[in-house]
Amino acid sequence: MKNSRPIATLSLVAASALVLAGCAAEAAPAAEETTPADEAPLEWSFEFNTAAEDEDPAYEPVTVEVPRNPEKVVIFDMASFDTWVNLGGEVAGAPLESVPDYLEDGLADDAFNAGTLFEADVLAIAEQEPDLIILGGRSAALYDALQDIAPTIDMSSPGPFEETLERNVTFLGGVLGAQDEAATALEELEAGIEEAKAVTADAGTGLGIMVSGDGISALKPSLGDYSGRNLRGGLIYDVFGVQPVIEDIEGATHGEPVSFEFLLETDPDYLWVIDRNTATGGDSGSSEGAAAILDNDIVNQTTAAQNDQIVYLDPVAWYIVFGGIETTKIMTDDVMQIAE
Repeated sequence: MKNSRPIATLSLVAASALVLAGCAAEAAPAAEETTPADEAPLEWSFEFNTAAEDEDPAYEPVTVEVPRNPEKVVIFDMASFDTWVNLGGEVAGAPLESVPDYLEDGLADDAFNAGTLFEADVLAIAEQEPDLIILGGRSAALYDALQDIAPTIDMSSPGPFEETLERNVTFLGGVLGAQDEAATALEELEAGIEEAKAVTADAGTGLGIMVSGDGISALKPSLGDYSGRNLRGGLIYDVFGVQPVIEDIEGATHGEPVSFEFLLETDPDYLWVIDRNTATGGDSGSSEGAAAILDNDIVNQTTAAQNDQIVYLDPVAWYIVFGGIETTKIMTDDVMQIAE
């Protein structure tokens, strides 16, 4: 005779198994998919000026999620362009007429013209569907026009040059997955700047001047004012340690207009010259225009002229870009000329 369980008992066992299976499913829900930490978007925070041109600035804090390893990037800020390509990135779009010769290799073969440093070609950019747009300095005001096209960030920073350089290089290194390369680049730049400071420490006084048109302007130390109008002029003093022959200079975008007699009266040991004419004309390798303007009877009486201590700085690096990895190396090399 077969030894079999009653049907009711078997049904009860089956039902219990189903209940237990259901409990097990509830106790161990399916694991949610997570993005690896090194692939998750990064956050970049900055302040955007929402005021109209004729109004006092009204800054609004903005935080943007930036995708890792974006395939198509548009860059208006030349310092960021410099850092991006020197960390292995490629640029799909930029204000092409403003890209320095020494950075052109960073452009994609089919790179498109995104406008100018001051005005974006919004339609062309939207048509290209970029993954990231990077602004800074002159182009910061373009944020409102571009933010709806793609994640758009402003990498300008109203702070000391070296702090901004470290912040931006580190961040872009993270976006590109080139953290080690970014750290190495910063170490090398810091070492170069320290070497330059050691040279200028024994060089006496200096005066930074900008030649614009047929006139000249004196550049002032920032003295803690790191707004755009003072940052550029203060670099030779604040970053590279040149002792200013005079600090009482009016802060302005292109310095305080001065006469040739002013150069003789203040009589610095060194004159550090930025040729704005050449910078805006796109010829970064020539300072003949500035040299011709400064070659006169008054300037030739100065200590700097008589001791052959008029130093011509790379005009594009110091006036247009003044930041980024390769540009900072160029600036350091310019200062190191006096050690030769």
